[in-house]
Amino acid sequence: MPQYEYACEEDGEVIVLLRPMRDADAPVEDPAGKGRHFTRKHSVFGVAGSSVGQTHVHTGSCCPCGKSQSQCGNG
Repeated sequence: MPQYEYACEEDGEVIVLLRPMRDADAPVEDPAGKGRHFTRKHSVFGVAGSSVGQTHVHTGSCCPCGKSQSQCGNG
């Protein structure tokens, strides 16, 4: 089930709900019971690091690819 982020128009609080896609834009009840209005945000995600243009570097006994150095063919 997808996660959706909803922001409070009054104070900017953001909540995350697991909902079916069909309910993504359905009204959200204020979890604090204060009667605040929440609207769905455009969710974004980030990816840490990138392998584009970088060399394959071993650090310690494990390789960034998840294999041990002895099993990795990119060392």
